[in-house]
Amino acid sequence: MNTPLSRRMLLASACATALLAPLAASAQSYPSRPITLIVPWPAGGSTDRHMRLLAELAGKQLGQRIIIENKPGGGGTLGPGTMAMTAKPDGYTIAQFPLGMLRIPHMQKMQWDPLKDFTYIVGVSGYTFGFTVRADSPYKTFKDYIEAARKEPGKIDYGSTGAGSSPHLLMEELALNAKIKLNHVPFRGNADLQQALLGGHVMAQSDATGWDKFVDGGQMRLLVTFGEKRTKRWPTVPTAKELGYGVVSQSPYGIVGPKGMDPAIVKTLHDAFRKAMDDPKHLALLDELNQDLWYRSGEDYAKWAGETFVKDKVLIERLGLAAK
Repeated sequence: MNTPLSRRMLLASACATALLAPLAASAQSYPSRPITLIVPWPAGGSTDRHMRLLAELAGKQLGQRIIIENKPGGGGTLGPGTMAMTAKPDGYTIAQFPLGMLRIPHMQKMQWDPLKDFTYIVGVSGYTFGFTVRADSPYKTFKDYIEAARKEPGKIDYGSTGAGSSPHLLMEELALNAKIKLNHVPFRGNADLQQALLGGHVMAQSDATGWDKFVDGGQMRLLVTFGEKRTKRWPTVPTAKELGYGVVSQSPYGIVGPKGMDPAIVKTLHDAFRKAMDDPKHLALLDELNQDLWYRSGEDYAKWAGETFVKDKVLIERLGLAAK
């Protein structure tokens, strides 16, 4: 016998099934068209090089093209931030997520929350940072550069990929430890920064390995790197740690989407990128960029982001860069 209560329960169940059916169908047919991957840096830089190849390899796994959209600005936060506020969580718009996304919100008010407004898909790699000058620079060693800054406080400059970016913050931390004052010049990304240094518009640069070909080609001199140990590719170049400046900087990054993505679509993307990461072509490019694999599942990546967001607040406050 159908009671009013049982009829209501049947109706509710039918409604729930009707609502879930399109989602299930959507996940099963995904992807049915090209996917956009936002790279928040200018074309031609090291991240752009990396993401283009990884997108090509992951696209083959998905059976659809992954199209790169360069959206530089805000120290790497403009692209992912815009995606979080405007893109549908349907898996067709995703973004590279640099470490600055977890730091800049401590320095200025943003319209998005780095932990609540994103779906973490997969952790991919991390940068090797270095400090370079032009080959004809009077600074033959990093000590020469530091001594010049001591003699002329605030007049010796360097460029980075933007205020709040890892290359900027590691130099601010180093300057604090060395008790010097440097003049920071922000750029939109490392492609612009390389050209500014080569053109003589800045004295030096702190950046990821977008400078690799210029160092190897003899146009730039690499003075110091910022890893735990010397790089395999430039073993004669000292680290900031061994020079006594107490700075070790690692800057992992990965792929994210807007909040609220279907877990089945997240898994499809995760699996495609994970397979692409193990492709010999990808591993060869990482070796060229002197980067390591930094694989994290979406769940582990989100957990890491939460812990890093809390930890980096302390660093930014110590540097005196926290929002007032």
